[in-house]
Amino acid sequence: MKNSIRLSLKKTFFVSILLIHVQVLYSQQSKIEKSGNPVFQGWYADPEGVIFGKQFWIYPTYSAPYNKQVFLDAFSSPDLVHWTKHSSILDTSRVKWAKRAMWAPSIVEKKRKYYLFFGANDIQSDKDTGGIGIAVSDKPAGPFTDYLKKPLVDKFHNGAQPIDQFVFKDKEQYYLIYGGWRHCNIAKLKDDFTGFVPFEDGTIFKEITPENYVEGPFMFKKDGKYYFMWSEGGWTGPNYSVAYAIADSPFGPFKRVGKILQQDPKVATGAGHHSIIHHPADDAWYMVYHRRPLGETDGNSRVTCIDQLFFDANGLIKPVIITNEGVEKHTIGK
Repeated sequence: MKNSIRLSLKKTFFVSILLIHVQVLYSQQSKIEKSGNPVFQGWYADPEGVIFGKQFWIYPTYSAPYNKQVFLDAFSSPDLVHWTKHSSILDTSRVKWAKRAMWAPSIVEKKRKYYLFFGANDIQSDKDTGGIGIAVSDKPAGPFTDYLKKPLVDKFHNGAQPIDQFVFKDKEQYYLIYGGWRHCNIAKLKDDFTGFVPFEDGTIFKEITPENYVEGPFMFKKDGKYYFMWSEGGWTGPNYSVAYAIADSPFGPFKRVGKILQQDPKVATGAGHHSIIHHPADDAWYMVYHRRPLGETDGNSRVTCIDQLFFDANGLIKPVIITNEGVEKHTIGK
Protein backbone atom coordinates (compact mmCIF):
# COMPACT_ATOMS: atom_id res chain seq x y z
CA MET A 1 0.00 0.00 0.00
CA LYS A 2 2.80 2.38 0.98
CA ASN A 3 4.63 1.60 -2.29
CA SER A 4 1.49 2.39 -4.27
CA ILE A 5 1.13 5.72 -2.48
CA ARG A 6 4.81 6.56 -3.11
CA LEU A 7 4.45 5.64 -6.81
CA SER A 8 1.31 7.74 -7.10
CA LEU A 9 3.05 10.71 -5.44
CA LYS A 10 6.04 10.37 -7.78
CA LYS A 11 3.73 10.31 -10.82
CA THR A 12 1.90 13.35 -9.53
CA PHE A 13 5.20 15.14 -8.94
CA PHE A 14 6.56 14.39 -12.43
CA VAL A 15 3.26 15.35 -14.07
CA SER A 16 3.33 18.65 -12.17
CA ILE A 17 6.91 19.34 -13.29
CA LEU A 18 5.95 18.49 -16.89
CA LEU A 19 2.98 20.86 -16.75
CA ILE A 20 5.20 23.63 -15.41
CA HIS A 21 7.65 23.13 -18.29
CA VAL A 22 4.81 23.19 -20.81
CA GLN A 23 3.43 26.38 -19.27
CA VAL A 24 6.86 28.05 -19.34
CA LEU A 25 7.40 27.01 -22.96
CA TYR A 26 3.96 28.28 -23.95
CA SER A 27 4.60 31.53 -22.12
CA GLN A 28 7.92 32.01 -23.92
CA GLN A 29 6.35 31.29 -27.31
CA SER A 30 3.49 33.66 -26.63
CA LYS A 31 6.00 36.43 -25.94
CA ILE A 32 7.69 36.10 -29.34
CA GLU A 33 7.32 39.43 -31.05
CA LYS A 34 6.28 39.59 -34.68
CA SER A 35 6.30 42.44 -37.14
CA GLY A 36 2.68 42.16 -38.21
CA ASN A 37 1.70 43.06 -41.77
CA PRO A 38 1.83 45.79 -42.89
CA VAL A 39 5.07 46.52 -41.06
CA PHE A 40 4.38 50.26 -40.87
CA GLN A 41 1.38 52.47 -41.45
CA GLY A 42 0.58 54.39 -44.61
CA TRP A 43 0.22 53.69 -48.31
CA TYR A 44 3.64 52.53 -49.54
CA ALA A 45 4.69 50.29 -52.43
CA ASP A 46 7.70 49.00 -54.41
CA PRO A 47 9.84 48.52 -51.27
CA GLU A 48 13.57 47.91 -51.33
CA GLY A 49 14.84 46.25 -48.17
CA VAL A 50 18.53 46.47 -47.28
CA ILE A 51 20.87 46.18 -44.30
CA PHE A 52 23.22 48.99 -43.33
CA GLY A 53 25.34 48.29 -40.27
CA LYS A 54 23.05 46.79 -37.64
CA GLN A 55 19.85 48.27 -39.02
CA PHE A 56 17.28 47.00 -41.46
CA TRP A 57 16.06 49.65 -43.90
CA ILE A 58 13.11 49.87 -46.27
CA TYR A 59 12.94 52.45 -49.07
CA PRO A 60 9.46 52.43 -50.68
CA THR A 61 7.41 54.45 -53.14
CA TYR A 62 4.87 56.75 -51.55
CA SER A 63 1.70 55.27 -53.03
CA ALA A 64 -0.50 58.11 -54.29
CA PRO A 65 -1.58 59.73 -57.58
CA TYR A 66 1.49 60.54 -59.68
CA ASN A 67 1.30 64.29 -59.11
CA LYS A 68 1.47 63.67 -55.36
CA GLN A 69 4.44 61.33 -55.59
CA VAL A 70 6.96 64.12 -55.13
CA PHE A 71 8.98 62.73 -52.20
CA LEU A 72 10.44 59.53 -50.78
CA ASP A 73 10.35 58.36 -47.15
CA ALA A 74 12.50 55.66 -45.56
CA PHE A 75 12.04 53.35 -42.56
CA SER A 76 14.66 51.76 -40.29
CA SER A 77 14.49 49.00 -37.71
CA PRO A 78 16.92 47.20 -35.38
CA ASP A 79 14.81 44.03 -35.35
CA LEU A 80 12.21 43.91 -38.20
CA VAL A 81 9.47 44.67 -35.64
CA HIS A 82 9.96 48.25 -34.48
CA TRP A 83 10.23 50.74 -37.34
CA THR A 84 11.24 54.41 -37.37
CA LYS A 85 10.03 56.68 -40.16
CA HIS A 86 12.48 59.07 -41.84
CA SER A 87 10.35 61.58 -43.69
CA SER A 88 11.11 63.14 -47.06
CA ILE A 89 14.67 61.86 -47.46
CA LEU A 90 14.43 63.13 -51.06
CA ASP A 91 11.90 65.34 -52.84
CA THR A 92 11.47 67.16 -56.14
CA SER A 93 12.72 70.44 -54.65
CA ARG A 94 16.18 68.83 -54.57
CA VAL A 95 15.93 67.30 -58.04
CA LYS A 96 15.17 70.14 -60.47
CA TRP A 97 14.34 67.90 -63.43
CA ALA A 98 11.92 65.70 -61.43
CA LYS A 99 8.31 66.89 -61.24
CA ARG A 100 6.19 63.86 -60.34
CA ALA A 101 6.02 60.08 -60.06
CA MET A 102 9.08 59.42 -57.89
CA TRP A 103 9.23 55.63 -57.89
CA ALA A 104 10.86 52.44 -56.68
CA PRO A 105 14.09 53.57 -54.99
CA SER A 106 17.15 51.34 -54.95
CA ILE A 107 20.09 52.15 -52.68
CA VAL A 108 23.73 51.08 -52.31
CA GLU A 109 26.53 52.09 -49.98
CA LYS A 110 29.91 52.76 -51.57
CA LYS A 111 32.95 54.38 -49.96
CA ARG A 112 30.88 55.76 -47.07
CA LYS A 113 28.38 57.37 -49.42
CA TYR A 114 24.81 56.27 -49.98
CA TYR A 115 23.55 56.36 -53.56
CA LEU A 116 19.79 56.34 -54.04
CA PHE A 117 18.62 55.43 -57.55
CA PHE A 118 15.06 56.49 -58.37
CA GLY A 119 12.67 56.92 -61.26
CA ALA A 120 10.79 60.15 -61.91
CA ASN A 121 8.19 61.70 -64.24
CA ASP A 122 6.89 58.44 -65.78
CA ILE A 123 8.16 59.41 -69.23
CA GLN A 124 6.23 58.01 -72.19
CA SER A 125 8.73 58.73 -74.99
CA ASP A 126 12.26 59.92 -75.67
CA LYS A 127 10.90 63.45 -76.06
CA ASP A 128 9.87 63.64 -72.39
CA THR A 129 12.13 64.82 -69.57
CA GLY A 130 12.75 62.28 -66.83
CA GLY A 131 13.85 58.72 -66.31
CA ILE A 132 16.26 57.21 -63.78
CA GLY A 133 18.24 59.52 -61.52
CA ILE A 134 20.69 59.23 -58.62
CA ALA A 135 20.74 61.06 -55.30
CA VAL A 136 23.58 60.94 -52.75
CA SER A 137 23.96 61.37 -49.01
CA ASP A 138 26.43 60.75 -46.20
CA LYS A 139 23.70 58.95 -44.23
CA PRO A 140 21.14 56.28 -45.10
CA ALA A 141 18.41 58.56 -43.70
CA GLY A 142 19.52 61.44 -45.89
CA PRO A 143 18.86 64.13 -46.71
CA PHE A 144 19.74 63.17 -50.29
CA THR A 145 20.69 65.60 -53.05
CA ASP A 146 20.76 65.21 -56.83
CA TYR A 147 24.06 63.54 -57.78
CA LEU A 148 24.18 64.11 -61.54
CA LYS A 149 21.84 67.11 -61.91
CA LYS A 150 20.27 65.16 -64.77
CA PRO A 151 18.86 61.65 -65.34
CA LEU A 152 21.27 58.74 -65.62
CA VAL A 153 18.93 57.06 -68.13
CA ASP A 154 16.47 59.31 -69.98
CA LYS A 155 15.64 57.33 -73.12
CA PHE A 156 13.91 54.10 -74.10
CA HIS A 157 16.50 51.42 -74.87
CA ASN A 158 15.39 48.02 -76.21
CA GLY A 159 11.81 49.11 -75.54
CA ALA A 160 12.31 49.43 -71.78
CA GLN A 161 10.72 52.39 -70.01
CA PRO A 162 13.41 53.85 -67.70
CA ILE A 163 11.76 52.97 -64.36
CA ASP A 164 12.00 50.31 -61.61
CA GLN A 165 15.75 50.51 -61.23
CA PHE A 166 17.74 48.01 -59.17
CA VAL A 167 21.49 48.14 -58.51
CA PHE A 168 23.17 44.74 -58.31
CA LYS A 169 26.76 44.23 -57.14
CA ASP A 170 28.64 41.20 -58.42
CA LYS A 171 32.16 41.06 -57.02
CA GLU A 172 33.45 44.61 -57.66
CA GLN A 173 31.14 45.45 -60.55
CA TYR A 174 27.87 47.31 -60.07
CA TYR A 175 25.08 46.79 -62.60
CA LEU A 176 21.92 48.77 -63.23
CA ILE A 177 18.99 46.44 -63.93
CA TYR A 178 15.77 48.20 -64.85
CA GLY A 179 12.76 48.44 -67.10
CA GLY A 180 9.03 48.77 -67.50
CA TRP A 181 6.76 48.13 -70.46
CA ARG A 182 7.66 44.40 -70.48
CA HIS A 183 11.35 44.92 -71.24
CA CYS A 184 14.34 44.63 -68.91
CA ASN A 185 17.90 45.88 -69.46
CA ILE A 186 21.19 45.42 -67.68
CA ALA A 187 24.10 47.86 -67.92
CA LYS A 188 27.56 48.13 -66.32
CA LEU A 189 27.89 51.20 -64.12
CA LYS A 190 31.07 53.25 -64.02
CA ASP A 191 32.97 53.11 -60.76
CA ASP A 192 31.73 56.58 -59.77
CA PHE A 193 28.17 55.97 -61.01
CA THR A 194 28.34 58.89 -63.44
CA GLY A 195 27.53 56.73 -66.45
CA PHE A 196 28.10 53.32 -68.02
CA VAL A 197 30.93 51.13 -69.27
CA PRO A 198 30.28 49.60 -72.70
CA PHE A 199 30.20 45.82 -73.06
CA GLU A 200 32.80 44.14 -75.27
CA ASP A 201 30.54 44.45 -78.32
CA GLY A 202 30.23 48.21 -77.79
CA THR A 203 26.63 48.18 -76.55
CA ILE A 204 25.57 49.84 -73.31
CA PHE A 205 22.23 48.20 -72.59
CA LYS A 206 21.70 44.44 -72.90
CA GLU A 207 18.17 43.11 -72.82
CA ILE A 208 17.61 40.19 -70.42
CA THR A 209 13.79 40.08 -70.51
CA PRO A 210 12.39 36.70 -69.41
CA GLU A 211 9.00 35.21 -70.22
CA ASN A 212 6.04 37.12 -68.72
CA TYR A 213 8.22 39.95 -67.43
CA VAL A 214 6.35 43.22 -66.77
CA GLU A 215 8.44 45.31 -64.33
CA GLY A 216 10.09 45.39 -60.89
CA PRO A 217 13.37 43.47 -61.46
CA PHE A 218 15.49 42.17 -58.59
CA MET A 219 18.60 39.96 -58.55
CA PHE A 220 20.67 38.15 -55.96
CA LYS A 221 23.39 35.53 -55.98
CA LYS A 222 23.32 32.30 -54.00
CA ASP A 223 25.62 29.29 -54.22
CA GLY A 224 27.14 30.61 -57.44
CA LYS A 225 23.76 30.98 -59.18
CA TYR A 226 22.03 34.20 -60.21
CA TYR A 227 18.40 34.47 -59.15
CA PHE A 228 16.46 36.97 -61.25
CA MET A 229 13.00 38.02 -60.06
CA TRP A 230 10.33 40.28 -61.51
CA SER A 231 6.68 41.31 -61.27
CA GLU A 232 3.93 40.04 -63.55
CA GLY A 233 0.37 41.23 -64.18
CA GLY A 234 -1.02 44.74 -63.72
CA TRP A 235 -0.04 46.66 -60.61
CA THR A 236 -3.59 47.89 -59.98
CA GLY A 237 -5.14 44.42 -60.24
CA PRO A 238 -5.51 41.51 -57.80
CA ASN A 239 -3.26 39.20 -59.83
CA TYR A 240 -0.05 41.22 -59.53
CA SER A 241 2.61 38.67 -58.61
CA VAL A 242 6.32 37.77 -58.58
CA ALA A 243 8.10 35.09 -60.62
CA TYR A 244 11.76 34.11 -60.96
CA ALA A 245 14.45 32.39 -62.98
CA ILE A 246 17.96 31.08 -62.29
CA ALA A 247 21.06 31.36 -64.50
CA ASP A 248 24.84 30.99 -64.38
CA SER A 249 25.37 34.62 -65.35
CA PRO A 250 23.74 37.99 -64.57
CA PHE A 251 23.07 38.20 -68.31
CA GLY A 252 21.07 34.98 -68.39
CA PRO A 253 19.59 33.41 -70.35
CA PHE A 254 16.80 33.41 -67.78
CA LYS A 255 14.23 30.64 -68.19
CA ARG A 256 11.16 31.29 -66.05
CA VAL A 257 10.77 28.79 -63.19
CA GLY A 258 7.42 29.97 -61.86
CA LYS A 259 5.54 32.25 -59.47
CA ILE A 260 6.66 32.54 -55.87
CA LEU A 261 4.49 35.41 -54.60
CA GLN A 262 0.84 36.06 -55.33
CA GLN A 263 -2.45 36.98 -53.73
CA ASP A 264 -4.23 34.95 -51.08
CA PRO A 265 -7.93 35.94 -51.23
CA LYS A 266 -8.16 35.31 -47.47
CA VAL A 267 -5.28 37.68 -46.66
CA ALA A 268 -4.64 40.29 -49.37
CA THR A 269 -4.53 40.82 -53.14
CA GLY A 270 -2.05 42.33 -55.59
CA ALA A 271 1.10 40.98 -53.89
CA GLY A 272 4.09 42.08 -55.97
CA HIS A 273 7.03 44.42 -56.65
CA HIS A 274 9.37 43.09 -54.03
CA SER A 275 12.94 42.92 -52.79
CA ILE A 276 14.94 40.44 -50.72
CA ILE A 277 16.76 40.86 -47.40
CA HIS A 278 19.34 38.23 -46.50
CA HIS A 279 20.32 38.14 -42.82
CA PRO A 280 24.15 38.09 -42.81
CA ALA A 281 24.70 35.73 -39.88
CA ASP A 282 21.72 33.39 -39.67
CA ASP A 283 21.14 32.71 -43.37
CA ALA A 284 17.55 33.88 -43.02
CA TRP A 285 15.83 35.24 -46.12
CA TYR A 286 12.97 37.72 -46.18
CA MET A 287 10.72 38.96 -48.96
CA VAL A 288 9.71 42.61 -48.66
CA TYR A 289 6.77 43.42 -50.93
CA HIS A 290 3.59 45.42 -51.27
CA ARG A 291 0.03 44.19 -51.41
CA ARG A 292 -3.53 45.55 -51.34
CA PRO A 293 -5.63 45.04 -48.19
CA LEU A 294 -8.89 43.17 -48.63
CA GLY A 295 -11.75 45.48 -49.56
CA GLU A 296 -9.47 48.17 -51.05
CA THR A 297 -10.15 48.95 -54.71
CA ASP A 298 -8.08 52.11 -55.22
CA GLY A 299 -4.95 51.30 -57.21
CA ASN A 300 -2.79 53.30 -54.80
CA SER A 301 -4.09 51.55 -51.67
CA ARG A 302 -0.93 49.52 -51.17
CA VAL A 303 0.96 48.57 -48.00
CA THR A 304 4.44 47.21 -47.33
CA CYS A 305 4.78 43.73 -45.82
CA ILE A 306 7.46 41.17 -44.93
CA ASP A 307 7.28 37.40 -44.99
CA GLN A 308 9.95 34.71 -44.93
CA LEU A 309 11.42 33.11 -48.02
CA PHE A 310 12.70 29.53 -48.10
CA PHE A 311 14.59 27.30 -50.55
CA ASP A 312 14.19 23.60 -51.17
CA ALA A 313 17.03 21.07 -51.28
CA ASN A 314 17.65 21.83 -54.96
CA GLY A 315 17.97 25.58 -54.44
CA LEU A 316 14.55 26.38 -55.86
CA ILE A 317 12.48 29.04 -54.11
CA LYS A 318 9.40 27.79 -52.30
CA PRO A 319 6.20 29.80 -52.79
CA VAL A 320 6.06 32.56 -50.19
CA ILE A 321 3.13 32.34 -47.79
CA ILE A 322 1.70 35.81 -47.23
CA THR A 323 0.56 36.39 -43.65
CA ASN A 324 -1.00 38.95 -41.37
CA GLU A 325 1.46 38.03 -38.62
CA GLY A 326 4.63 38.91 -40.54
CA VAL A 327 8.03 37.75 -39.27
CA GLU A 328 9.61 37.19 -35.87
CA LYS A 329 11.83 39.73 -34.18
CA HIS A 330 15.38 39.36 -35.50
CA THR A 331 18.41 41.53 -34.76
CA ILE A 332 21.77 41.83 -36.53
CA GLY A 333 24.43 40.74 -34.04
CA LYS A 334 25.29 42.52 -30.85
